Amino acid sequence: MNSVTTYKTLKNPSEPVLYKDKGSKFIGYAFPIESKDDFKAHIDKLKQEHSSAGHFCFAYQLGIDTPYHRSSDDGEPSNSAGLPIYGQLLAFGVTNVLVVVVRYFGGTKLGVGGLISAYKTTARLSLEASYIQTLDILIPLKLTFAYKELSQVMRIIKKYQLVLKTQSLELDCEIVILAKKISLNSIMTTFEAFHKIKVEALND
Repeated sequence: MNSVTTYKTLKNPSEPVLYKDKGSKFIGYAFPIESKDDFKAHIDKLKQEHSSAGHFCFAYQLGIDTPYHRSSDDGEPSNSAGLPIYGQLLAFGVTNVLVVVVRYFGGTKLGVGGLISAYKTTARLSLEASYIQTLDILIPLKLTFAYKELSQVMRIIKKYQLVLKTQSLELDCEIVILAKKISLNSIMTTFEAFHKIKVEALND
């Protein structure tokens, strides 16, 4: 497990930004996303809103420890749009974020260099218009214990302000909580001090 304990993402979608070059209009959007399905929904909505636009270029990054990214030039010359947008995601250090740049062609070709500059600038403006927040990385922990230990478990959960994700309270109980990575070791040690509580870190 690496030593990074926080990550940066967007609190909410940005307001659209507009960049113009030689008659072409580039409209930039930035969205927080949690999955590839979120990405598709945003693209579909923008295509409805801008039905006469020529290009919907984008880049997104998902995940924290091993981030996954994807970008698209959507018909623009190779690497002239998607990669410059992705470069701004890296420059701002954000993840779980999608940036889309919608282009209306203005009649004058910009050339590859002009396109790279336009898409990069629009992506930067979109992220500058966003509220970027730093969040704690949360690690899921599975607790297994006898029902009579429940009050002790709940006291620890309350003390550390842990997030309760799922619970199954039978004679043998199983609870999944979310713990801040920065305090993971002390939380696990606290639970393990009570030998009747089994603690297991899960891969989310």
